[in-house]
Amino acid sequence: MAEAVVVLKKGEGRTIKAGGAWIFDNEIDTITGSFENGDIVIVHDFDGYMMGRGFVNTNSKIRVRMLTRDKEQQIDDEFIRMRVKNAWEYRKSVLLPVDLNCCRVIFGEADFLPGLVIDKYDDVLVVESLALGIDKFKIQIVEYLKELLLADGFTVRGVYERSDAAVRKKEGLAPYKGFIGEEFDTNVEIVENGVHYMVDVVNGQKTGFFLDQKYNRLAIQRLCKDKRVLDCFTHMGTFALNAGIAGAAEVTGLDISDFAVKQATDNAKLNGLDERVKFRQANVLDELPKLNEAGERYDVVILDPPAFTKSREATKNAMKGYREINMKGMKLVKDGGYLATCSCSHFMTQELFVKVIGQAAKAAHKRLRQVEFRTQAPDHPILWAADESYYLKFLVFQVVDEK
Repeated sequence: MAEAVVVLKKGEGRTIKAGGAWIFDNEIDTITGSFENGDIVIVHDFDGYMMGRGFVNTNSKIRVRMLTRDKEQQIDDEFIRMRVKNAWEYRKSVLLPVDLNCCRVIFGEADFLPGLVIDKYDDVLVVESLALGIDKFKIQIVEYLKELLLADGFTVRGVYERSDAAVRKKEGLAPYKGFIGEEFDTNVEIVENGVHYMVDVVNGQKTGFFLDQKYNRLAIQRLCKDKRVLDCFTHMGTFALNAGIAGAAEVTGLDISDFAVKQATDNAKLNGLDERVKFRQANVLDELPKLNEAGERYDVVILDPPAFTKSREATKNAMKGYREINMKGMKLVKDGGYLATCSCSHFMTQELFVKVIGQAAKAAHKRLRQVEFRTQAPDHPILWAADESYYLKFLVFQVVDEK
């Protein structure tokens, strides 16, 4: 059966022409030929120029996700195997061998497998499928990846699917969680930066753990020896435990979730840090002013909040949230101490984030000396023109009192 053909409107398709992966519904002039949602289609510019192939879904505003720009390339077993192999070879090139223990192996559009994420936690793989078209290749991709890992001496104890994100509904897909293959114990111990964690791949955030901050957590270690540290939105205690293992004198981690606090406390015990690294349940936005009023001050304050915005329309309110949390955090930093602050929303651009931090410093009567700017770990590559792949901004400042 001949492939259906998607034809763009004149002047549209700027994103894919710049190297991105998405074609939106309002960019399309016609779709000719028969197809089912999730099928591979050919994409033509308005003048008939062939632009490549992708999969189509009329349920989604992202109408086509591109798989290849090669006009001759068919989307077959050989193609899928090549994409998976390239993704794994890239990780082997950009990560230290020890960091292959836990890493993101496939990162959707940035690995040219749009809509699919696969994370490796020691001997367990966790799959997140967010698009109908890639869902059809999911099992095949997992099998190819297992072959590659086994060939390199890694074991794969099991595979679990965490396709429970709400965004699947926009693709006409129901959320799903479950085993791919045989059942296994889904509590996995991993080691990152010398810190041990128990990861619950069934109930943890996203696929179980935030791998993207790997080297940002490592960067915190050199600031924390013999210091008093406050880790806000601590989740599993990741930044707090990196501070503890680096020799911090005292670490406090705050999170609104009792489940997160229990996980973090267990992880502190696992690392023998429970005497110096403590966690408690608190609403960070409410707790920081209370700490300020009590006269508490810290050598290092870490702010790693959840995304304050998941849409362009909510960005203005998100800016207020980031401004408020950074202002409150800065007030708790000792003169000459350090603030590490993050944003994990791609809608909060680097320019906007820097702007609100500057406003927060002015409101807190603090001066900032930038130590470094970082982004997500390289196993989460940023594909230029695919804005959604660049989301994590991480800044470290020395905070100086106005005087």
